[in-house]
Formats: sequence, structure tokens, C-alpha cells
Amino acid sequence: QVQLVESGGGLVQAGASLRLSCTASGRTLRSDTVAWFRQAPGKEREFVVGLWRSSGTTHYADSVKGRFTISRDNAKNIVYLQMNNLKPEDTGVYYCAASSTIILSAIATPSQYHYWGQGTQVTVSS
Repeated sequence: QVQLVESGGGLVQAGASLRLSCTASGRTLRSDTVAWFRQAPGKEREFVVGLWRSSGTTHYADSVKGRFTISRDNAKNIVYLQMNNLKPEDTGVYYCAASSTIILSAIATPSQYHYWGQGTQVTVSS
């Protein structure tokens, strides 16, 4: 059974940093394209960043470029999202997602991911 579990969320002030973790069981993340999405109350799920499976190249939403960094620890089977200089508009539930078959042009499309975690709440106060 495949499970993705996010952790590391919390309540922080604007300008602070958080590191989210996406830990996988039943699946090897180094073979997958892994992405982080977020969803604010009343809004659709939004792409944050993706890590392409074959090349390891990264694709960031414009809103987080220069502040967020995705990385992967293959030995631990964990994908991280380092979030710096957090802003109130970064508030939401953050989800990790994985797929071994997604095509690059669809990396930002939630429906193309097969596996999802349950999410972790990030709240940034002003």
C-alpha cells in the first residue's frame, strides 16, 4: 500500500521559514515525479513546485520562486520543501503528490498525480 505522509507544517510569522517533509512508504520516490500543491480555504488546489523524475529538474510557481526549494533524499525516501521568507498568502494546506507516468507538460495539473498525502497545514500570520 502506497502512503505519502506530509509533516512540518505550523503557525509562523511572516518572514519565517518552515521545512515540509513528504515521507513515502510502499513506493520509491526517486522513480517518481513529485510535486507540492497547496490549497487555501475557498480556493482551488494550486501547484507550488515539481521535481521531475528523470532529470531531477525543478519547476516552480512564480509566486514561490526564490523563496521555496524542493529537494529529495533518496536514501530516506523523503522529499522536502524548504520554505523561506514566508508570506501570509502562502497560508494553506500543503500536499505532496507523486506519479511515475505524468508527462512534463502536465506537471502542474493535480488530476495527473496518482498518489497524494493527507496534507499539512501552514499558517503565516502578518
